[in-house]
Amino acid sequence: MTRSRARARIGVVAAAALCAGLLPRPAAAQTTTVSCASATGERRHCPADTSAGVLLARETGAAACLLGRTWGYDASGVWVTEGCGGEFLVASAPPAAAVPQAPTTQAAAAPESAAPAAEAPVAAAVAEPEEPRQARPRIESWSEFEPGDGFLVGRSSAGELSISAYALVRYMNQLPADQTFTDHLGNERDVDTRQDIYPHRIMVFLKGWVGVPKLVYTIFFWTVNTTDQDALFGSLGYQFSRKFSLYAGINGLPGSRTVQGSHPYWLGHDRVMADEFFRPYFTYGVWAQGEAAPGFWYNAMVGNNLSALGTKATQLDRDLSYAGSVWWMPTTKEFGPKGAYGDWEWHEELATRFGASAAFSPEERFTDATTGATGNTTLKLADSLNVFDTGSLAPGVTVQNVDYQLLAVDAGLKYRGIFLQTELFARRLDGFVADGELPVTTIEDTGFYLQAAFYPWPKKVELYAATSHVFGDSDAGFNDSSEYLIGANWYPFDTRNHRLNLQLMDVNRSPVSSTFGYYVGGQDGTTVSAAFSIFF
Repeated sequence: MTRSRARARIGVVAAAALCAGLLPRPAAAQTTTVSCASATGERRHCPADTSAGVLLARETGAAACLLGRTWGYDASGVWVTEGCGGEFLVASAPPAAAVPQAPTTQAAAAPESAAPAAEAPVAAAVAEPEEPRQARPRIESWSEFEPGDGFLVGRSSAGELSISAYALVRYMNQLPADQTFTDHLGNERDVDTRQDIYPHRIMVFLKGWVGVPKLVYTIFFWTVNTTDQDALFGSLGYQFSRKFSLYAGINGLPGSRTVQGSHPYWLGHDRVMADEFFRPYFTYGVWAQGEAAPGFWYNAMVGNNLSALGTKATQLDRDLSYAGSVWWMPTTKEFGPKGAYGDWEWHEELATRFGASAAFSPEERFTDATTGATGNTTLKLADSLNVFDTGSLAPGVTVQNVDYQLLAVDAGLKYRGIFLQTELFARRLDGFVADGELPVTTIEDTGFYLQAAFYPWPKKVELYAATSHVFGDSDAGFNDSSEYLIGANWYPFDTRNHRLNLQLMDVNRSPVSSTFGYYVGGQDGTTVSAAFSIFF
């Protein structure tokens, strides 16, 4: 044990003894009570002289205070997170032995909980001061694949490792069972409806820092059983400050709201129809994000293409994809954990969010050398056909390349359990390269969704409704699509991380065909779903 560590251990024992009145109090020492509390999903730092140790005397927050996980301290004060709140006793050392305070980066504070838990004495926990180390700024989101808080596996001078996970089991039934639809070229096609039960999506995250706390990493195992896909991904980043962090790895191309870290905190367990139709996907690249001014964030990325799933490096051309997003939260400077949908946190002050996103991606077909089938399945036309499938735009003609451009703007508010959110989309497909003549040179589709929710039983039962619309390019022969849905969430425990979701949807000519989500191409009918998820 080093001499500094020995002094720290002596200091913390002395602090506890002084606070308990077991030792005579030196004239130069002082005992101070510091109150520090956090809202769910936020971190708060309270300045204090911690040179002689810290004692948790009493919990006052809505969530448990666990040393090293939801509370701790450094040279300049006490920190709490995820709803932990308490009264902390600190015993200052004499001035001559005081430890110089090091600057730390503090996150913007969220509104305090309006109804703290009843005060009750708890067993005291004494924390040992950590070795001085570089502080890591509190970042709103690590990436689209955002880990949970999880469990701390280990920490040393070399780094830190935590593990967290997300899992979802889902029943879905698309009705009526037998359907057909007519595409924009007048061809009748079958609708492949589904009724199934699946442990739909499972994600396991390993996260932490290595070398220095600002050098962070995420490694995650991802499986979607409904599509029989399994993958191992990772990302690495350096959080220079709250204003600027730089990452590399896999991320959502930030062209719309739901590919920027809000999963799984949506009203339903998957995206609504218009969002699923327009939004970008996930790719490898580099991205930067930060809070340029209080409540004003940015996210910009350069990536390989629209979707990295199933794509080999040898298939890529030399063109890169670009996307960026900005959002402003003017009233409370936050919008809940991960920018969540729904006001589970029950904002006592009106929270608002306004955002704009744009993306550009030159896409290619990725022809399978053996079968000749397309390997790029992300871009759908407004009648649900894959733009790269032979005959999708003209009989016998195959599109080899097309440029994808998207503009999206969103706005939302939360207040006392009420949530309202909308996003508007405009998508342009142009720059077509095909092996034959096409009837169009440009396809421009627009659309929007609107979602609203409230809690008749705060933090237990949430009711919601939504509608989304896709307006196909009529000049290119495409029709419009729409959906209307209602749903409910039940939170059996005192957390928004575990829930039962029930949803009923009326779908009118779905332009989306995705085994991943709720939709099948051309469907005109009803979809019912029930799902339960956990996230930690």
